Amino acid sequence: MFGDRRERGMTSRRSFLERSSTGFGAMALAGLMNDSAFAGSTDLPADAGLKKTHHEPQAKRVIFCFMSGGVSHVDSFDPKPMLKELHGKPMPVSIERTQFNNNGNVMASPFDFKPSGDSGLAVSSMFPKLASVADELAVIRSITTPVNEHAQGNFFMHSGFPFMGYPSAGAWCAYGLGSENQNLPGYVVLQSGNAVPPHGGVSLFSNGFLPAQHQGSILQADKPEAIRNIQALAPAMAQRQRLDFARTFDNEFLAASSGDAQVEAAIRNYETAFRMQSSVPELCDISGETKATHTLYGLDSDDPEKAAYARQCLLARRLIERDVRFIELSCLTKGIGAGGAANPWDQHGDLENGHGAMGFQVDQPIAALISDLRERGLLDETLIVWAGEFGRTPFSQGSNGRDHNPFGFSVWLAGGGVKGGTAYGATDELGYHAVEDKCTVYDLWATVLHQLGINHEKLTYRYSGRDMRLTDVHGNVLHDVLS
Repeated sequence: MFGDRRERGMTSRRSFLERSSTGFGAMALAGLMNDSAFAGSTDLPADAGLKKTHHEPQAKRVIFCFMSGGVSHVDSFDPKPMLKELHGKPMPVSIERTQFNNNGNVMASPFDFKPSGDSGLAVSSMFPKLASVADELAVIRSITTPVNEHAQGNFFMHSGFPFMGYPSAGAWCAYGLGSENQNLPGYVVLQSGNAVPPHGGVSLFSNGFLPAQHQGSILQADKPEAIRNIQALAPAMAQRQRLDFARTFDNEFLAASSGDAQVEAAIRNYETAFRMQSSVPELCDISGETKATHTLYGLDSDDPEKAAYARQCLLARRLIERDVRFIELSCLTKGIGAGGAANPWDQHGDLENGHGAMGFQVDQPIAALISDLRERGLLDETLIVWAGEFGRTPFSQGSNGRDHNPFGFSVWLAGGGVKGGTAYGATDELGYHAVEDKCTVYDLWATVLHQLGINHEKLTYRYSGRDMRLTDVHGNVLHDVLS
């Protein structure tokens, strides 16, 4: 009988249900999309990889301030008086192989350190504004990485692997927890001015083998069109009708592919792109922000790079208000002493001027972001991560720069349930190797996931016959930096 139906072009009940079932799912999804936020503290959206968080989260969203190029820890958050005592003298310990092996003598920091805040946390004069919010910072002074080159270091810091093809931490967070705002991507990378992706390119923001809707979406914060072709070329109603028409064919293809996750992700991305046509211009329109807010962040600065980075920080706050899960900010290159567009903190020479210029660029905007989130009651549920891909050597490269140092460097966390005014771990008296509470990039991301309510060992995705995870087979939560 069914053979006769097929010959006459009729559809069997099995085929009908197979094809229409995706339509039922799409209808349910459309209903969910009417809510701008539908995630509770433990129950997660329908698009989340997890059904519930593993424990009560301390944070809901993450802002990643990535200092591409490698900030010198001994010039920022890890003071080493011994460098001043030994300045100009040969290193008293053996030197590991460096990137360029043009190694000089011990080099004292050209920046002063002072105790800051009620906690007395030591912060470099490079960051006077961040010093004013020192009691919000949990500085980890003993991070290590196994790689010593920019692209590998960038990939490792972003994904836990030193090469492309693996999901970024932002993609993992978006995948695990789903989207709280269906009008915007779950993972947004902000750029402005002359900012470009660090060495490694846009693959640093990749979804890897995770469904495609979790990849980072680059948003140009100060361009008339923040995302290319985002402006509608037809009335919204006409576009809606076209999208609905296309969806009927998409759903048939999805059913024929047995619900392939990548096909489903592509269909979801069409819907998100349609919704972004109105949400992105509204997000980027900061004309409604007060003059005091512009001044707080540094948007009115005469320095174009500082003003451009300030816009990213302000948009980061606006994205947090719109429940975007993971936001990454991008540094801009800065003429004098800069390491290059892709790695502006990379001062192999003229470190004082180069680091000084980069510090001036990001100091006020990030401090303002912390203060503004605190004032609006959003800091406790927002985890800020500040990190480069490695640190820098305590000895000079040439006469006045520093080479890469993966053996011990500093990152810091703020908000999201961390213990502010804390210094955790330590490098040796020269700032060369981590010697106390040595930890890894895996530990950093395990801690971030923990604050989001995720057991990092249980957030997995089956790929190539293996349950993959952000922390690979490593990682320990750094409970001592948590409140």
